[in-house]
Parts: sequence; C-alpha cells; structure tokens
Amino acid sequence: MASCRVCDLKVLVAIVCGLLTAIVLGLGVWRITVRIHRGTTIPTSSTPIAFCRNGGTWDNGRCICPEDWKGLRCTVANFCENSTYESFTFPRISVGRYGPSFQTCDNSTLNAGNPMATRLCSLNENGEIELQKVTIGNCNENLETLEQQIGNTSIQLSNISMEVQILTSNASKLTPENITSATRVLGQIFNTSRNDSSEAKLVAVTTVSQLLDASEDVFQEAAATDDAAFETLIEQIETYSLSLGSEPVVKPNIAIQSGDIPSEGSTGVLFTVQKGASESLISGSTSISTSADGLNADEQTELQVFLNTSASNAKSCGFVVYQNNKLFQSKTFTTTSNFSQKIVSSTIDANKEDQSGSVTMVFNPKNNRQGFQLHSYACVYWNLSKKDWDTYGCHKDEGLDGFLGCHCNHTTSFAVLMSFKKYHKYPESLDILSIVGCALSITGLAVTIVFQIVTRKVRKTSITWVLVSLCTSMLIFNLLFVSGIENPNKNSETSGSVSTVDSNNNEIPRQDIVFSSNPTCTVFAALLHYFLLGTFMWTGLSAAQLYFLLIRTMKPLPPRFILFISLIGWGVPAVVVALTVGIIFSQYKDDPEWELHYRQEQICWLAVPESTGLLASPLLWSFIVPVTIILISNIVIFVIIVVKVLWKNNQNLTSTKKSSSLKKILSTLSIVVVLGITWILSYLMLIEDDDIRIIFSYIFCLFNTTQGLQIFIVYTVRTKIFQSEASKVLKLLSSSTGTVKSLPPMIPLRLRVRMYNMLRSLPALNERFRLLEPSLVNNETTLSESDQENPSI
Repeated sequence: MASCRVCDLKVLVAIVCGLLTAIVLGLGVWRITVRIHRGTTIPTSSTPIAFCRNGGTWDNGRCICPEDWKGLRCTVANFCENSTYESFTFPRISVGRYGPSFQTCDNSTLNAGNPMATRLCSLNENGEIELQKVTIGNCNENLETLEQQIGNTSIQLSNISMEVQILTSNASKLTPENITSATRVLGQIFNTSRNDSSEAKLVAVTTVSQLLDASEDVFQEAAATDDAAFETLIEQIETYSLSLGSEPVVKPNIAIQSGDIPSEGSTGVLFTVQKGASESLISGSTSISTSADGLNADEQTELQVFLNTSASNAKSCGFVVYQNNKLFQSKTFTTTSNFSQKIVSSTIDANKEDQSGSVTMVFNPKNNRQGFQLHSYACVYWNLSKKDWDTYGCHKDEGLDGFLGCHCNHTTSFAVLMSFKKYHKYPESLDILSIVGCALSITGLAVTIVFQIVTRKVRKTSITWVLVSLCTSMLIFNLLFVSGIENPNKNSETSGSVSTVDSNNNEIPRQDIVFSSNPTCTVFAALLHYFLLGTFMWTGLSAAQLYFLLIRTMKPLPPRFILFISLIGWGVPAVVVALTVGIIFSQYKDDPEWELHYRQEQICWLAVPESTGLLASPLLWSFIVPVTIILISNIVIFVIIVVKVLWKNNQNLTSTKKSSSLKKILSTLSIVVVLGITWILSYLMLIEDDDIRIIFSYIFCLFNTTQGLQIFIVYTVRTKIFQSEASKVLKLLSSSTGTVKSLPPMIPLRLRVRMYNMLRSLPALNERFRLLEPSLVNNETTLSESDQENPSI
C-alpha cells in the first residue's frame, strides 16, 4: 500500500528534531542531577573545620598564628594586656616587642606626636610573660638631632640608642627621612671603634627589628636618597655577629648568633632556623652546631646553613638572619608581595679578603600556598661594591627533598630570591552538554546561511540581510567559544613544588610575582566580546526591522536602511571593544598584568570584578549595560508584535482556527528565537540559592547553546523550499535502495487551495506573516511593496 511505502518527510523531520531536543534535554537533566548530588555531598578535608583559632591559617600541616597568639591551634596568648605605669598607659603588646604609650609629646616639642615612653613585653627565665620597666624618652630630641650628636665620639651612645628605639617604636609612622637617620645612627652604635656598651647594641638590635616593620615603599624611597647608610649598617651588624659568644639575640625581625670554630674534629659549623608558630622570629628558633659534617634539615627546618671551614684558619663565625630584605634594596629584583624573603649572613673572623669558607644552604620557601606557587629561584649574595644581588661563586644545589639548595664558595650575606606565580583554579573543560549544543548550533547556522544565499532566486526574494548577519555573528562566536574560551596556560600549569622548579638556571628573577602573559587569550577574549555583543546588536536590529515591516506596514523603510543597520550592527560593537581595551591599557600600561583588568585568567572572557569594583569594571559598562538595554527593547517590541499582529483576533480566520492557532504559536516562537529573548534566563543565574542557580544555569545553557539550532529549525527546516529539496534528496536515496517509489507533495492539494483563497482575501495579513512564515506562502505570491522598494532585505 502507498501508506506503507511512502514516508512523510514532515513527520520524519519532526521526529529527528524531537530526538535531538530530547537528547539535549536529557543531558541537561543528567548534569543537573549529578551537580546537585555532588553539592549535597560534604567534601572530605584533611584540615578540621575552624581548627586554627584567632586568625590563624592552616599551612603545610600546621597552624600559622598571628603574632599575638601561639600554640597548636593559636589559642595560647602571646601578649601582655593593656597596662598603666604612673601616668602612662600602654596598649596590648606582643611578646618580644616594645609598645608605645598612648601619651605623645606636645606639639610645641621637636618630637611632637611621637610616644613619650615605651614598654617591653618579654618572657622571663621560667617562660612566663611579663612587662618590663617603662622607658621614658626626651620630647626635645628627634632622629635628626640624634644624628647630629652621633658624630661626637665623646658622647656615650647608650642614651642615644634608647632614644632611637623609642622614636622608631611605631613603624607605621616612619618616613624615608626617619629611616635614613635611624640607620646612620645605628651604624655608629654597632661600630667597633666606638667601643660602646653591649646594652646599647642590644637595644640597637631591637631598633633594627622595629625598622624592618616599616613599609617597603618607605625603604625604597630612603635607599634612593642614601643607600650608603644601609651598606654601613649591614657591614657593622656582620662584624657584631662575631662578638656575642654563646648567647643568641633574637628579635621579631632579626636574629644574631655567634659560634666558635673547633680546630679539629669537625669540618664546619651548622646554623639552623626552625619554623615557628608565627611569621616572626622567636626565642629558641635558632641553633648552632660547631661539630657538624653537613646538612641535616628536617620538616621543621625553615633554613639551614653549613659553613665549611676546613680550608680556613678562622676561630669564630657569626650568623645573621633578617626576616625580610628591606635593608637590601635591589635595582634588579623588585618585591611587591609580603612573602618572607629571608636573608642569612655568615661571617668568619678572618680579614675581609679571606672569607674563603664555602657555604651550603637549604631554604624552605614560605608563601601563601593557597593563592601562589613557586615559579623559580636564584642563589645570590649581596655584593657590597655593586650594592645589589650577584650570583658570582654561587650555584643551585640539589639539596634535600622539599628544600631549595644553594652552594657558594665564599661567605657574606646570602639569599634565595624566589619568584611566585599566582595560582589560578582553571575550570574543567567544556562538558558534553555545551559541546553538543554548540555543535548543533554551528551546523544549523552554517546551513541557514548557505540556504539563505543559495535559494535567493528560487524563493523569488532577496537575501534576508539581518538574518544572515545575525547567523554569521552567532556562528563565529560559537566557533571561538568552542576553540578559544579555555586559557592555554591551563595546560602549562605546574604543581609549584620544589621538584618541578628548574635547578640549573641561576638567573636572578626580576620580581617576586611573575605573570605569564598570554596575548592569544586576550585576543580571543576581545573577539568573543565583539561577536557576542554583535549578536545582541543584530537581535536588536531584527526587532527594529520587524517593527517597521509588521507595525508600520503602510510606510516604507527608511532610505539606505541596509547600509545604516550594517554600520550599527558591525560598527558599534567594534567601537565598544576598542574603547574598552584602549581605556584599560592607558590606565594600567605600566602594570605587567594589565590584561587581567580586561579578561580573566581562568577563561578567555571579560574579567569578573570584586564586589567593591563592580561600578568600574569593563564587564558592566561594555557588556552587561548594552545587552540589558537591547534585551529590554527587544522584549517591548516582541510584546507589541504579539499583541497587535500575531494574536490579534480576526473573524475571517474562524474557519481555520486550529491551523491559525498553530501558526500563531510557531510565529511567536520564531520571534522569540531571533530576538534572543531566552537570554533573560542569565539574570536568574544570579539567585543566591545554589541549587536553584544550578537549575537555571543548565536551562540557560540548553536554550542558548542551541539557539543556532532553533534558528535553523524555524527559518530553514520549516520553509517549503527546504522541504522540497530534502524530499528530492530522500527520493534519490530511496530510489537507490528501491524501498520508496514516490513521495506525495508536501502539502495536499486541497489544503493548498484553501490557503490560496485565504491569502487572497487577506493581503495585509499575507504580507505580515510572509516575513515570519515563508513555508506557508505559495510560490506564486508576489513581493510586497516593502520588498520591492528594498530588494536587499
């Protein structure tokens, strides 16, 4: 029978489209179910929740406590409470530090605004926290006057040392001039030719520690004025490190220790700094062994230095550890982070020209491992003649597991200059839902564009320029999205562990934070920005064209309409993208990471700002605002067309009510698709509830990744010409197999006659729906007046 031998192409197309939609929807439901299931599962963690208290942070298997706390969970107090002594009151003071009094010098004095007294909080012999006596300063002395007095060799330096300590107790108020004056005074206090008391030098060590609390910017400005004072202070502290005997001096930012070198039975001296519960150096964190044969660092070691003295006749040695490198202002290495870049100095009591002892060191890098990872390092020493870091005589050594190793053939101030790279959590690759949706859209858009161009003469009308432009912009965006949304840096990401760092190249890094520039990702972000903004622009122009053709049917389109909308559709997005990139580059051109003010590092798309920087973000002004305006205007025009044209009651259509209702629904859906109304779902993704946001995210993905497929179905598959050509192809394929002899016409003759009579009786309605429903128009229907006046639309 004919019904058994003939396949209805329309039913076949509907089944295929239905299957594709069901597959995409099924993938979406599956992904939503998996995501919700994962979200309800509590992730396991090796760190107990809220284990570290009082601001402590978990790092490398232990709590790193603020300076005021200590202990396993940062619950043990490490400070002296607020106190009062006579007329002076003091705030809470951390152990090992001097606290300034609330009372300050009068405005009429030289030391106006600075504290009148300081008080030390320390540990006694039993390890108990106690406050020391109050030290009262002289309000008529400041650092500049003390600097003038220091040149007088007859003056005892004990009082000057105490005054400098009081004047530098509040590091946040120190200026570059204060830093310069204080270092000059301290250099004279440590000068062995002055033969000053050991108490004055101990107080000077405290002052150096206080100075190292000042900001990096202040030190940079001070060094630009007079870096000779820094060099003098460094040299004098190295000399002072030989004279302490067996008692170390440990302050929060500096530790100094001496040791005797045995004449025989040992090849060298081992100096070790242990990890503490806080970022500061504490008493007992340093140790020295004069009978060592090599390194023996363990997991609690932060740095270790083995001084090989077998080839030297030295009898004593000294070590100095600086908590940071602020006294070592380099012209080649710039620091922008607060990561610990410890400096260690080793000195022997031979003359300066005979610092022949070799040094082997291991460093355990300390940084914010949650946000940064080790990128590279260099083994260097401080060249006093160059006043900068140098690698001469130093090279990288394999060292121990988990440590950065260095070896130098001389003694002086050493450091491991480390550079870090920001750690970015790159997203997973596009899931199957996005890939399938984009693939279907790309195929549908490509076929639609070819169909619009190839069938121009057959359809007896010109190319729908707005539709072709919309499809072209959307097609290119989808291609760029699939091929370039992922940052190529994702594939080059390393673990940042010591074992992955190059151990051969000993080149000094330029700065401590390294940014991996990726111009390719920036270009992709700009192109995605342009074509997605262009897609929305063309949806807005489609809405404007429909408004002119369906609402203002009696008026012709504006002159040169095609040229005008082409300039808007392709030109406005280009201007917006160019202005955005130009403004950001002009503002941040001196910043090596200026690209990240425009795009993200995780993906090649516009940067998502923090909550405090939303109003100044490019994402807001160059994308969200224009897209929102376009969507609002599209929705307004959509409502007008639906109310006044598509769903307007017409008594003449009651005889074909069922067909007319179906036609209205399809026409409404076709406008929804071409105007991008479904993009309003993106605003529902801002809901705070995670489960609801995930659901809307996948609904948004389903509707918008398949927008190209929807356009293909509505504007290509449903046209009579496409169905006729597809029927011919199926005939050709079926004839080769002999299964199908002939296919009936797509539209029964009786239905053709009824449609023809209806369209003749309603010419205005014919003109309106012909623009939306090309499949329902007879081949013999003539062009409308608007098409005749604008043959390129």
